[in-house]
Amino acid sequence: MSKEVYVGMSADLVHPGHLNVIKKAAELGSVTIGLLTDEAIASYKRLPFMSFEQRKTVVESIKGVEDVVAQKTLDYTENLRRLKPDYVVHGDDWRSGIQRETREKVIEVLAEWDGELVEVPYTEGISSTHLNELLHELGTTPKLRRNRLRRLLHTRPIVRLLEAHNGLTGLIVENTTIEDEDNNTCLEFHGMWSGSLTESTGRGMPDIEAVDLTARMTTLNDVLEVTTKPIVYDADTGGKKEHFQFTVRTLERLGVSAVVIEDKVGLKKNSLFGTDVKQTQAPVEDFCEKIRMGKAAQVTAEFMIVARIESLILDQGVEDAMLRAEAFIGAGADGILIHSKSQSPDEIFEFCRKYRELNTDVPLFAVPTSYNQVTEEELIEAGIRVVIHANHLLRAAYPAMVNAAKSILRHGRSTELDSELMSIEDILELIPGGK
Repeated sequence: MSKEVYVGMSADLVHPGHLNVIKKAAELGSVTIGLLTDEAIASYKRLPFMSFEQRKTVVESIKGVEDVVAQKTLDYTENLRRLKPDYVVHGDDWRSGIQRETREKVIEVLAEWDGELVEVPYTEGISSTHLNELLHELGTTPKLRRNRLRRLLHTRPIVRLLEAHNGLTGLIVENTTIEDEDNNTCLEFHGMWSGSLTESTGRGMPDIEAVDLTARMTTLNDVLEVTTKPIVYDADTGGKKEHFQFTVRTLERLGVSAVVIEDKVGLKKNSLFGTDVKQTQAPVEDFCEKIRMGKAAQVTAEFMIVARIESLILDQGVEDAMLRAEAFIGAGADGILIHSKSQSPDEIFEFCRKYRELNTDVPLFAVPTSYNQVTEEELIEAGIRVVIHANHLLRAAYPAMVNAAKSILRHGRSTELDSELMSIEDILELIPGGK
């Protein structure tokens, strides 16, 4: 009787290292590939380039593979106990790093039926990480980028966005990661928020609406040029319904994943300049018609129109926010963004509780700028699917730049700042081809 062999892999970018492992496994017996799902991969590193079904098609075509099953977690335990293979085959590169604990658990589980772990020497000179870096340098396409937000919503408990207001901040969002040693994962921002407030403030303009779509396209193209992650675009009210249709088509063509429009009317001023003008909420049916017209203009299925509800900002209460949420979902909204000016998250969480009663799969977005003590875990528990960290990079940069300017004036030279500043060489390392 042939021995049963189990090989777990992501197989997002199949290379000779993968083929060496499968070849060795086939020498030992009948090979079943435990193909990690998108959710399993995204739990410890980036979202894979190819979907599970695409990767499954590729792996099924490899010589020596008898069967392909889904492995839903990084942990092999569930599949191993169900299949009870004689061997598990893996490259020996998992003895350290994020997968070290996974390896130890595999050995422990195999011991339950005298199974054996066989490790294949690491193939020098090539790895999925290296190939991913090369692909990252090549960039992405509008279609691939546009679809990424929906894929993330299917694979992540929460999608984390950070404001990007120029190409350099886009690179910060694209490349910034930290190791979460407690959970054996790598933390990153999953996408970018293109906010209207940072756009107007960065231009020194108090009126957000004065920076029109054409002007904002310059910034958006700067970010698109040097990044690959999905972008959510803040369109304020969306303007006139007919103009909003044009906005949808433009953003969709560029590869933007979603546009957010708020249910307010009237001119809007940037409160950072002390000129905030009170707006009023749009009639529900008028805003629903704008959503419907935007959806009618949409060409691709993956693009999203997100309705931002301002009921809590304008003191209209949770019940009004819920009435609007139901109506906007009925009009075709692909997401609901609920916002609040309160420093407490209580009214946001109350809205979330009522929202869950709708039993809808339309995801909730939140911008926890005012209630900024809330944790990501609390947002996940409340049912928030996308968290937008808006305006933080600009707010951090402005006081630092003012302090640098004052220091130069105070000391009459810039050398006093050398110990505090990032070197030009370090900045250039962020930029593709910058050195």
